Amino acid sequence: MTEAFYDVLRRRRDVRAEFTGEPVPADVLTRVLEAAHSAPSVGLTQPWDFVLVPDRGTREAFREHVLAEREVFADSLDEDRAAVFERIKIEGILESSLGIVVTYDPARGAPGVLGRHAIADAGLYSVCLAIQNLWLAATAEGLGVGWVSFYREDFLRGLLGIPDAVRPVAWLCVGPVSRLHETPDLERHGWRFRRPLAAATHLGRFGEQAGVHNLCPTEPEETSTH
Repeated sequence: MTEAFYDVLRRRRDVRAEFTGEPVPADVLTRVLEAAHSAPSVGLTQPWDFVLVPDRGTREAFREHVLAEREVFADSLDEDRAAVFERIKIEGILESSLGIVVTYDPARGAPGVLGRHAIADAGLYSVCLAIQNLWLAATAEGLGVGWVSFYREDFLRGLLGIPDAVRPVAWLCVGPVSRLHETPDLERHGWRFRRPLAAATHLGRFGEQAGVHNLCPTEPEETSTH
């Protein structure tokens, strides 16, 4: 069971071009959403909602907006970086079976959200935990997920009738896939490369880098009897 869990973590990918368009069985979709809904949340507020978007017309309208935002980003790049970006597909909005838009309602459980008084973004972090649960459950079910982030929040609010006070955090493309690549798309296309764990691990203070093994001595310390 432990190895199966880590296998799901390793196989999870941000999917763009591999969706088959086949429908997601209702029982599978329910399990994936239940996994997302079981995520921990600050003050047990469960500040998320899930908007299911199977309608092709709605997805076409969203895709047009996303492609326009792609051009905005492309125009901000220098020539070399733009050449790399040109090869990268950023969405699978129409190829996937449906979109799932995950939202954040900061008023859920307010006022007096237990645990949010000092960290205002704790509720947003909770929504991200729900998204991660959804993503891992979908991977375990043989589905792919792609997070689309090339959009303006006000546009998506208007498209889906989301109240002004509710924040759309993610449009997730979801559906069966033909394969999951061994290497993430951005690494395969040379956009960025994953840095090693050692570079991200600090001991005691930020900037004091040391391997995890330093915290786990291999030889037990002798215990004095005097």
